[in-house]
Amino acid sequence: MMMQAVVQNTPGGVETMAIGEWPRPQWAPDKLLVRVMAAGVNRADLMQREGRYPPPPGASPLMGLEVAGWVEEAADGSAFQPGDAVFGLVEGGGYAEYVLMEEALAIAKPDELSWVEAASLPEAWMTAWFNLVEKAQLQAGERVLVHAGASGVGAAAIQLANMLGATAFASAGSAQKLAFCREMGARQVFNYRETAAFGDLVKSWGGADVALDPVGASYLAENLQALNPDGRLVNIGLMGGLKAELDFGRLLMKRISLIGSTLRPQPLAVKARLAAALRERILPAILDGRLRAVVDSSYPWTQVADAHQYMAENRNLGKVVLTMFPAQAGEA
Repeated sequence: MMMQAVVQNTPGGVETMAIGEWPRPQWAPDKLLVRVMAAGVNRADLMQREGRYPPPPGASPLMGLEVAGWVEEAADGSAFQPGDAVFGLVEGGGYAEYVLMEEALAIAKPDELSWVEAASLPEAWMTAWFNLVEKAQLQAGERVLVHAGASGVGAAAIQLANMLGATAFASAGSAQKLAFCREMGARQVFNYRETAAFGDLVKSWGGADVALDPVGASYLAENLQALNPDGRLVNIGLMGGLKAELDFGRLLMKRISLIGSTLRPQPLAVKARLAAALRERILPAILDGRLRAVVDSSYPWTQVADAHQYMAENRNLGKVVLTMFPAQAGEA
């Protein structure tokens, strides 16, 4: 049986993507077959499109790591039944009419959330929780430096830090994005285009106990300068390169921990634990207004090239989402 999906004949630019036919995934035990209504767009999708981030073995070769939609098929005795509205993380394949989702990662979609809002949550909030709470062990009263603070992960991390009783600092690349970071709760902000040597600036604010960094090599020296003794540098991306010179003297004297972290290859048990945190800690706070699901824009999936280009140009404030629902279905 076939379905419609965003397909590529070869890796490359946005022009390599098109809506085409693809085999519909076959339901399997412990999984849900989900009719996709919306799918989040992530930097990982852009890298996969370019051929720089291949999916893990056994995962769908299609792009798309988070979705919201209707359960189409589930096991007898499952916590979910056909017709239930769910959202969650998937290994891949979200840019399609149907996708398989591990039941352990599925979260019931509240009526208060639109399809677009629900699809915007898993990757950003699970990444923020994984790295700030589990990896960095951020504590109340500490300070965290969030780079790319206007991204989906950045906006989630700033809000999460505040919810945990920490103080957030943030970097971004424009006055509009800096204002957005302040709106999310950042106490201090700086424009990385104007302040390349940010270490001393952050130190003047009291220094950072944790730095959450998707940039990588080009920020290493300044991150080490910005961090306080016993600080933790959590690197979650490589936008600034792969290799840098490391000052071991500063590392040792400050007792700094360097932590590399990626979410997609994590075992199911880890992702299930993060899904539980999203369901039990984050979602209630979003529903009662303590946290915000921050969606910059949504695009019909027929305009996936425009969505990718928009994100590649770093124009988004928060999440970008693709919508798959027919016009008459709306966003309920």
